[in-house]
Amino acid sequence: MDLPPINEKVIYQIKKFIKDKVEEASVDGVVLGLSGGIDSTVTAYLCKEALGPDRVLGIVMPARTTSLIDVKHARMVAEILGIENETIQIDPLIEPFKSLCYHKSTKLARGNLKARMRMMILYYHSNSLNRLVVGTGNRTELLVGYFTKYGDGGVDILPIGCLYKSHVKLLAEKLKVPVEIIEKTPTAGLWYGQTDEEELGIKYPILDRILYLMVDQGLDDQNISERVKAPIGEVKRIRMMVKNSRHKINPPEVPNIKF
Repeated sequence: MDLPPINEKVIYQIKKFIKDKVEEASVDGVVLGLSGGIDSTVTAYLCKEALGPDRVLGIVMPARTTSLIDVKHARMVAEILGIENETIQIDPLIEPFKSLCYHKSTKLARGNLKARMRMMILYYHSNSLNRLVVGTGNRTELLVGYFTKYGDGGVDILPIGCLYKSHVKLLAEKLKVPVEIIEKTPTAGLWYGQTDEEELGIKYPILDRILYLMVDQGLDDQNISERVKAPIGEVKRIRMMVKNSRHKINPPEVPNIKF
């Protein structure tokens, strides 16, 4: 069972989406974070092709837990595309939080703080330069909630939010993204040794197929299990992830009171 293919029409529609949203908002361009990973790289390529290099600002925001190769790749992407870029170290901005909160923190809380600090930096630049903040999340991660609420999820538009992770890889190949970025192990770099697939507990190609059959095709767990050849317990776990993460992609809820 394969996902639907990515063709030139899809690429055209995404680039038109970016251009249309910039025009609708009457802004001068876009700002996005460059992580050196495949998602931010593909998004940067699409933004550059949709708007031109002069209207795209890429910001590299490393922390101590960011690998040097990721920083190198992020800057390489900016150079290839000819877009303006800045590098801002976020550790000095995060350090004061240690004295602001006396409750014991967790690895997750510290990781989410990094993502939210990056969001603040992006919006500071977007407000100052009259630009939109472009998110780099894909459909796979949006569906299972694998992002930080009001962190990397705090953006104005999500151009590749319609594409599963497997689609992003195919699109990267079509856009001629450097092969070392395409083949690199996905990681958010929120703590040392972190990888996306290890944290999710499943490989992206399998997760993508499960989500496609579950969300887009509406199949039940048994049918999904048989078609993907995955344990039904794993399929049920993914369905629960989708259910439990809906609050992360929906607007804040308010009481439904009639006066």
